[in-house]
Amino acid sequence: MKKFFGVLRYVKGYWRYAILNIIFNILSVIFSLFSILMLLPFLKILFSNDSNALQAIAAKDPVWSFSTSGLLDLLNHTLAKGAVDNGKVSVLVWICLFTVIMVFLKNLFRYLAMYFLAPLRNGVVRDIRNKIFNKSLDLPLSYYSEERKGDIMSRMTVDVQEIEWSIMQSLEMIFREPLNIIFFLIMMVFMNPVLTLIALILLPISGVTIGLIGKSLRRSSAKGKAKMGILLSIMEETLGGLRIIKGFNAEKNISEKFRNENQQYTDISIRMYRKGDMASPLSEFMGVSVLVIILYVGGKMVISDFSMDGEVFITYLALFAQLLGPAKAFTSAYTSVQKGLASAERIDKVLDAEVSIKNVSNPISINKFEKEIEYKNVSFAYREGETGWVLSDINLKIQKGKTIALVGQSGSGKTTLADMLPRFYDTTKGEILIDGVAIKDSDIKDVRALMGIVTQESILFNDTVFNNIAFGIEGVTEAQVIEAAKIANAHEFISKMQDGYQTNIGDRGSKMSGGQRQRMSIARAVLKNPPILILDEATSALDTESERLVQDALSNLMKNRTSVVIAHRLSTIQHADEIIVMQKGVIKERGTHIQLLALNGAYSKLHEMQSFV
Repeated sequence: MKKFFGVLRYVKGYWRYAILNIIFNILSVIFSLFSILMLLPFLKILFSNDSNALQAIAAKDPVWSFSTSGLLDLLNHTLAKGAVDNGKVSVLVWICLFTVIMVFLKNLFRYLAMYFLAPLRNGVVRDIRNKIFNKSLDLPLSYYSEERKGDIMSRMTVDVQEIEWSIMQSLEMIFREPLNIIFFLIMMVFMNPVLTLIALILLPISGVTIGLIGKSLRRSSAKGKAKMGILLSIMEETLGGLRIIKGFNAEKNISEKFRNENQQYTDISIRMYRKGDMASPLSEFMGVSVLVIILYVGGKMVISDFSMDGEVFITYLALFAQLLGPAKAFTSAYTSVQKGLASAERIDKVLDAEVSIKNVSNPISINKFEKEIEYKNVSFAYREGETGWVLSDINLKIQKGKTIALVGQSGSGKTTLADMLPRFYDTTKGEILIDGVAIKDSDIKDVRALMGIVTQESILFNDTVFNNIAFGIEGVTEAQVIEAAKIANAHEFISKMQDGYQTNIGDRGSKMSGGQRQRMSIARAVLKNPPILILDEATSALDTESERLVQDALSNLMKNRTSVVIAHRLSTIQHADEIIVMQKGVIKERGTHIQLLALNGAYSKLHEMQSFV
């Protein structure tokens, strides 16, 4: 139950709702108890044919004491006096009315308990959902390279929903049913300690059995959630790669892969449901078995020993029967909670994941860029301790206003080198400095505020043109957005859209061409107006006409800015102030276009191959 109470740590902001829920649950249990206890005087009056005995009870003043006999004496005296004065029928009417009132109050307070539990239950789930989403934003990019996207989405959706259904919906039973059991047991102890002792010895056997089923259910549930993550991954990959799947006639292979994983998930779900469904009937069977034993022992007390009155025994049985319901509900809630705890463990793996890229305790604020960027003895490996370095001993200075181009074969470390500047990754060795201040010692938001990024794949959102260009910037006017679009050569095609700058561009900008999407990304960078630009192969995926338009937009964007350009097409970076040739994580050559051609080395070979093509 440690994990369960771990989930309940989110309740701390809702204590007033929890307290009100507990208070109304206690009142509900009390009135439920009273409604059952009214059975005792009802039986007394119903089966009593001795009028002299009733008159004797009515005439004798009861002696009050906090015990079963004291309470019964007081109740019997009151009812006997009423029967003598007004007749048995009037007393029965009074008992029936009193019972109806008790049942009404019991259900009223039960509803009020659930009423105040609703904001607690849904508020806790909302907080968990917010926390896991915010954590997903804080986690470094390296975390997502190790995890399946579908599995992470499963934890954010399916697992959070499982907590809502299995744990939060069980809070009412978990908090109410123990109160029911405790109150009813106390009254049963007062009525007959021996029978209650027998019940207390036998009932835990059922609890232990249910507990074993619950643990097994939790393991199966964890396997099911992991398998659902794989299914979501396949769905995400399939929907994103439909063009390739259809183009290679691979529908059958993908379908077979999904069908196999889906069958495994179905088999796990069947085992999980069978285990969960076993708890309730098993609990009822064992409860009835205990009831039969109590029937035998109690019946013997009434028939043979005369140590217990018949009406008291029947009332005791009614109380015990009422005890079985909460016990059964509690065990059902327990097995349901086990499923939720498996989801809680999966969510905790995300919430407890280390955020490796974060601010130091007292970060230095950087508000402007004045001199230079320096890579100082920088080495990097994706996992610490790996023998293969992605980057090794990089030393590089980028003066303000200069354009530095990074070229080289795929896997040479170009993108990683650029990604370390906005701290998407941190150096394993060495440091990166902006104006002499290490970026690890600076505020992350300040560092990233200095930079604009345009990538090969245009990252756009299912929103309007205006909101995509103004993304992440507050207080932007439409005039500013239009000006940025004009600089990016995007205003003309945006103006021709149905609703202009308020047109929704669809999922990932699917309603636009590749060149239009790229110019939208450039407009976004223009509007941010950063002093440092990172351009990651921004034109490599475009046709010739689109490339010209985008290149013109990039030229406008790069004016008076410090730029780090990653390029495969050497024709786009011939006018760079310095070209850095990367090879297997090290700087192989560096210089201007003319200087590197004169060296007749790696850059010259790349240039010849592209010229030949």
